[in-house]
Amino acid sequence: MRKSVAKGHADPTRWSTGLGSLTLQKPDWVFFDGEVRPWDEAVLHVSTEAVVRGLNVFEGLKGHWQEDAGFGFVHLPRHYARLVRSASLLYIPIAFSYDEFEGACFELTRALYRQDKDLYIRATLFVVEGHYGANTRADLVLTGYQQEKEPPAPITMGVSTWRRAPDVAMPPRIKTGANYQVARLARIEGRSRGYEDMILLNEHGRVAESTAACVLMVRDGRVCTPPPSEGAMESITADVLTEIGASLGIDFVRRPIERTELYIADELGLTGTLTEITLVPALDERPFPAEAPVLSKLAERYRDAVTGTDPHPAVELAMVPPP
Repeated sequence: MRKSVAKGHADPTRWSTGLGSLTLQKPDWVFFDGEVRPWDEAVLHVSTEAVVRGLNVFEGLKGHWQEDAGFGFVHLPRHYARLVRSASLLYIPIAFSYDEFEGACFELTRALYRQDKDLYIRATLFVVEGHYGANTRADLVLTGYQQEKEPPAPITMGVSTWRRAPDVAMPPRIKTGANYQVARLARIEGRSRGYEDMILLNEHGRVAESTAACVLMVRDGRVCTPPPSEGAMESITADVLTEIGASLGIDFVRRPIERTELYIADELGLTGTLTEITLVPALDERPFPAEAPVLSKLAERYRDAVTGTDPHPAVELAMVPPP
């Protein structure tokens, strides 16, 4: 149940409501230093580069209960591959294989999952030894958070005054916590205006992405989203939606989008692992049409695929073996 929050007074106790319905949580268990341990044992020394320089890379993993009562994670191999790419760009060594990564995710899932909730796992690689790239060693930490089974609710948004850093400053294709400092600033700005998320522009004043997900804009029945060259994350979910859209006769185009084009869009939404497809009924208090037929159709088909209700060849699920 969403709390009623007046405009300009967003509830600070929630991570987000529409954006995946995650609340602040302290789970009993965490995967840390090679095994599942009690939450309070997962600590980093204050002198590590993970603390001093915010040196980490991460992925968000979404697990859904299936129609047949199994439990599956969406595109686990793709997330592992993106984690490896991010780590490579920051010169962080990865000392575990995909099979070990999958096994760790499954082990934590069996310790945490509940029949009435889906699960979101943040897989973070923290640098725990080394100095400016010398003798670097990293540790994989998995934290899991319960999530409601319902699709994300629509949210209203604004355009932030803060900008996405360019590739030569802090490359947006690296999924690192340091890249989310601007997201934090934009969220604080948005909260003061009653918005749950904000759209970030790039150094040229064009659309990059939101603080938490990629932007989907519909014009004349075609879905448009900014490419990575505009400052958007290399989105796994957007790639999947491109394939699902093709099967539904919906075209996807990756191209630059200017701020004013957002205001005249037929539909607007966000997409990502956690956000799935989240509809945006208004931007900067400019409402969009009440119906969003293209994004709603995509959202329903995607949801049916990830929950096993109606599988789709574009959606790969890593099924958690029973205990």
